[in-house]
Amino acid sequence: MTSAAVPRFFLGVDGGGTGCRARIVDAAGNVLGQGLSGPATTRFGIDIAWASIARAFGAAAEEAGFGPAELSRTFAGIGLAGIGRKGALEALQAITHPFAATGFTSDGMGACLGAHSGKDGAIVIAGTGSIGLGFVEGRDLRVGGYGFPISDEGSGADLGLRAVQLALRAHDGRHDRSALLTEVMQRFHDDPMETVAWMDRATATDYAALAPTVMRHADQGDAAGRRIVQAAAEQIDTIVRTLFDKGAPRVTLLGGLASPLEPWLAPDVRRRLKPADGDAVSGAIILARRLDHAADVPNAKE
Repeated sequence: MTSAAVPRFFLGVDGGGTGCRARIVDAAGNVLGQGLSGPATTRFGIDIAWASIARAFGAAAEEAGFGPAELSRTFAGIGLAGIGRKGALEALQAITHPFAATGFTSDGMGACLGAHSGKDGAIVIAGTGSIGLGFVEGRDLRVGGYGFPISDEGSGADLGLRAVQLALRAHDGRHDRSALLTEVMQRFHDDPMETVAWMDRATATDYAALAPTVMRHADQGDAAGRRIVQAAAEQIDTIVRTLFDKGAPRVTLLGGLASPLEPWLAPDVRRRLKPADGDAVSGAIILARRLDHAADVPNAKE
């Protein structure tokens, strides 16, 4: 019996810091089942990340009506946040799974595969953090994304940090007050020492929670808000241009800040941006299909 005589199925999983999504499709791309679960990132530990992935693909398999026989004919592509951490990939590959084959990549690279249907291209993710990623003629591209606060320029966390900095300066009289800066200080009861206490335990996510406030005031014409958002947009402009300079034939802007920031980008950058073909789960499914193709190559030689 040839490998093409039995149905093949493809699972795509996008495991991120805020949640995990899974989708099972057949060879024609018809969606058979989908599942959701909580955060899946190696930052929480491999066991916790895999448990979240398993809940997501388990829900997708249940919706598809899959049992062990179908899962054994399923090729799985899994994009996972934090997979670049030392030892993470090796630990994941050592886990027993029910699939025909499993391939892993970062959640960002999965999003890039989905955005360009597996073709060469790049993405800029502007969310809590920021990063530029891509594939060009077998080369991986990376620009920024080394972590907040030393990197992640133009991100939600960066917007929040700049707002707190200017709010403290305005409180001291070193900067003009504005509605934005007044609102930020009100969150801390106009007490710089309360701001410091918050800073001591604040994460990038905490800073990024201020980004919608910054964007709202900027869109309303607040001088400080406009200054912060324009500086962030210029950072995203630079990441996009750098990816083109490195040979990316197309670039897509993704992430929670993509839509709010796009009107602030330079005209030349906005003209060159390409809408995404698909999401990160679609990219993981592309990875799964490549595993199937690789498995078929030896058969083609028999």
